[in-house]
Amino acid sequence: MSGFLWLVSVLDIAEMIRNILLWAVPVMMAVIFHEVAHGYAALRLGDTTARDMGRLTLNPLPHIDPMGTVMIPLILIAVGSPFIFGYAKPVPVNFLRLRKPKRDMVYVAAAGPATNLLLAFSAALLLRLCYLVDPSLFMPLINHDAAIGFAASLVLTAIRMLFFLFALSVVLALFNLFPVPPLDGGRIAVGILPQNLARSYARIEPFGMLIVIFIFIFDPFGIFSGILGIGMGIIARLLLGGDLLPFLAAALS
Repeated sequence: MSGFLWLVSVLDIAEMIRNILLWAVPVMMAVIFHEVAHGYAALRLGDTTARDMGRLTLNPLPHIDPMGTVMIPLILIAVGSPFIFGYAKPVPVNFLRLRKPKRDMVYVAAAGPATNLLLAFSAALLLRLCYLVDPSLFMPLINHDAAIGFAASLVLTAIRMLFFLFALSVVLALFNLFPVPPLDGGRIAVGILPQNLARSYARIEPFGMLIVIFIFIFDPFGIFSGILGIGMGIIARLLLGGDLLPFLAAALS
C-alpha cells in the first residue's frame, strides 16, 4: 500500500510540474508584454525612463519579480485555482516627463490591459484557425482516454498553451482595470477625474496594494470573482465563439 501511495504522490507531482511548464510561457508572455507596453507608450509620449533603464525588452530576465512572476503563479497552479494570475516588475515611468502628464497617464496605463486584450485576440484567432482546419485536434481535451500520437500530442500542447494565454491575458486585463491605484484602472481614473478629485483619489495609492490583496484573498460578497467570471464569459464568447467554449473550460480544468 505504501508503494502505491508513493506512486500516486509521484504522479501528482509529475502532473503539477507538467502544468507549471504549460503555464510558464503564457505567464511570461502576458505579464512581460503588459509591462513593456507601458514603457513603449511612455516613450512615445515623451518619457525615456524605461528605455534608459533597459526595460524595453522582451528578454524576461529584467522583468521577473520573484513573488509576482514566480511564486504567486506557482502557488495558484499548485492549489488548482480556476484563475492564474501573475505580474512582472513594474516598468518605471516618470509621469512628470510626459508631454501632458494628466492626459498621457491615461494612455500609458491603458496600454497594458489593451496589450493583454490584443494577446487574447491573437490567441483566439489562432485557436479558431486550428479548429477550422481540424476540429478533431481539440477532442483529446475532453476525451482524456483518446490515444494520440507524438505529433498530435505536440499540437495539443500548443493548443492548451494558447487557451492558457487567452485566459491569463483576459484575467490580467480585467484585474488591472479595477479602479484602485496603483492598478492601471486606478491610474486611468486619476487621469480622467477633475483635478481636485484626482488629487484626493491618488492619495489611496500608498494603501492600494493592501486593498487589492484584501479583495483578491477575501473577495467580499464574491465581487472580484463575479466580475472576472462575467468579463471572461463575455470576452470568451465574443472572441472564441460557442464552439470553442467547452474546450476552454476543459483546458483550464
